[in-house]
Amino acid sequence: MEPLPEVPFMDGLTMKETAPASAPDANVYTKFMMNHCCYDAIPTSSKLVIFDTTLQVKKAFFALVANGVRAAPLWDNKLQCFVGMLTITDFINILHRYWQSPLVEIYELEKHKIEECREELLKYSNHTLISITPDSSLFDAIYSLLKYKIHRLPVIDPESGNVLHILTHKRILKFLHIFGTMIPKPRYLQKRIEEVDIGTFKRIATIQETATVYDALAIFVERRVSALPVVNEEGKVKALYSRFDVINLAAQKNYNNLNMTMQEAISSRACCVEGVLKCYPHETLETIIDRIAKAEVHRLVLVDKDDVVGGIVSLSDLLQALVLTPAAPPQPQPQRFRKEQTEEKLGDL
Repeated sequence: MEPLPEVPFMDGLTMKETAPASAPDANVYTKFMMNHCCYDAIPTSSKLVIFDTTLQVKKAFFALVANGVRAAPLWDNKLQCFVGMLTITDFINILHRYWQSPLVEIYELEKHKIEECREELLKYSNHTLISITPDSSLFDAIYSLLKYKIHRLPVIDPESGNVLHILTHKRILKFLHIFGTMIPKPRYLQKRIEEVDIGTFKRIATIQETATVYDALAIFVERRVSALPVVNEEGKVKALYSRFDVINLAAQKNYNNLNMTMQEAISSRACCVEGVLKCYPHETLETIIDRIAKAEVHRLVLVDKDDVVGGIVSLSDLLQALVLTPAAPPQPQPQRFRKEQTEEKLGDL
């Protein structure tokens, strides 16, 4: 199959012109997302954790683990507004930057408050909080997630200033998978994954079983990937090590032992972790979507018959191909939460 061309798309985004975009019913899911707002995708009940910037960094990451969440909005009491998000990526960046050896305490993690680490953390993230309103379309939410290369998008009530929910790729795809059954399925869903060219198939970031956890952190930081297939010497996938596994080091109080091998890290992690879910080039796009939605994972590892890694198909790949690539609407305006928008004290947290 010849490589598909890349086409410009809305304010500097460049996307592959995948097979679905050329189908006559290619924009079915685009229209679906435009006709549903963010509020529609908010669950009836969910957990939301908010941190004050004066909280100690170590306690904040322990709180993420204890509550089973991957990110939390940051509230600055002096400015009386939300100023950012604390995520697992921040934890990884701190460990990667400051870890020296198992015998040396990571002072920035053990002693500092969030506000004291903010300047350093901002080097790796957006300087302003990217958010969206509950009345904005899910299309706008997907656009913001992909454009700003973020995995979590706070839904903020413009009247009260309260954070209502944190939208993710997973939540949006699950919403589509459940309620998308009410609309006719586009024909391109029957195409094989090798035909539509959805996913990453070149320069796949993997890690050897004998490599260390610190080696994995370096790849997370340098390649900006969210998970690494752990492979043996033959290139066969044996496990998947994700950024969420790194935050579990905090739960095990093992975050200072970053020279352990990947084999050791995988064998010592909790049982409730994302396993290796695979897909194959001959499988249809519909099969891939069903598998990733039902398993509630963030990606599938594309392998051949010998389990050798050939690519990664992620949630962002699917949403980009199904929703954004077929679209050419006016550019949406994602909300940037600024101080001047919050001169009055925000509502109760």
